[in-house]
Amino acid sequence: MLNAVRVLMILGVAIAVGTPSRSEAQSYDGGSRAVFIMTNDASQNSVIAFPRDQDGSLGKGHKFFTGGRGSGGTIDPLASQGSLTLSDDGSLLFAVNAGSGELSVFRVFGSFLWLVDVVPCGGSEPVAVAQHGGFLYLVNAGGTNNVVGFRLTHDQKLKQIPHANYLLSTGNTGPGSIAFSPDGRLLLVTEKATNKIDTFSVHADGTLGSIESTPSAGPGAFAVQFAPNGTALVVETGPAGATNASAISSYAVDAGGSLSVISPSVATQGAATCWLQVTPNGRYVYTANSATSTISGFAIGANGSLTPLPGTIVGTFPAGSTDIDMTVSANGRFLYTLNTGTGTIGIFEIQKDGTLLSLGSVDGLPAKAGLNGIAAN
Repeated sequence: MLNAVRVLMILGVAIAVGTPSRSEAQSYDGGSRAVFIMTNDASQNSVIAFPRDQDGSLGKGHKFFTGGRGSGGTIDPLASQGSLTLSDDGSLLFAVNAGSGELSVFRVFGSFLWLVDVVPCGGSEPVAVAQHGGFLYLVNAGGTNNVVGFRLTHDQKLKQIPHANYLLSTGNTGPGSIAFSPDGRLLLVTEKATNKIDTFSVHADGTLGSIESTPSAGPGAFAVQFAPNGTALVVETGPAGATNASAISSYAVDAGGSLSVISPSVATQGAATCWLQVTPNGRYVYTANSATSTISGFAIGANGSLTPLPGTIVGTFPAGSTDIDMTVSANGRFLYTLNTGTGTIGIFEIQKDGTLLSLGSVDGLPAKAGLNGIAAN
């Protein structure tokens, strides 16, 4: 009954923000694509879906309630990457509700979302989620920081894995992100407060092995993603007080979960570099430098080494845009940024050489209103 009520709420919101016209309604078929933004609203968290055209442009956004509450705030209140995450196959969208301590699951139909489940997070203040195959893990930043595991059922709902609740290295680590390795055998978590990267082995039943913590190659470890070749990439905000001293490092990860540095602290030439995005083909990685409102680009070598693209800075925004997160479309053609300072979405076309061609931006989002999380199919 509760889920039925939440579904009705979603439909009500879609109507409340403007009943779609005939042409807009056609964008809700399974063949359409979208960019998703989470509002993180403290009263009623929601996801805004912007239909995406083949040329990368975005249409009018439509809002879908998550059935939970966000944390509210102004700019980057969750201080994380991965609060809004698509499943491996793009059929599901996961959204954290930091205010109510829940995780929402949407079924994705192009640019239309259908709420199918809302579950307790197994802790407090969930900030990031990662999924691989039939398993999902989220990380909680409130209380005693922990990671909690779930199993995806046949009807796209979540069931918590018995005893799959694991503490991080200390009680208050400031977790920033969580990521599965491409083969699903390892789980990595970044700890901002301790400047460490945690590694867990993933067992066949979805439970985890013992935690192994590795110091970050540079100061300010924030978020981690894997390249398709298994290289772990971590962005670093850099030493306090330094000018444009943020960086990105790459690591090799062995079968036991031990990390070894490949490229240590390669400069982004920007400040407050907290987010990153790897292209689906694994050739490039981009970073969002929120304090300088820029994007940096790097080529990923076969051995996981990082080489800055010419000039390093491959995208810029007006001052104060505060690009706090980014995503790449599933076809690898377009990069989108969440510019929370101005309430806009930046649009770039990814060129064959990795450089970015700006296609402008779209508005329609509230500025400095606590937005967190972006994803694209």
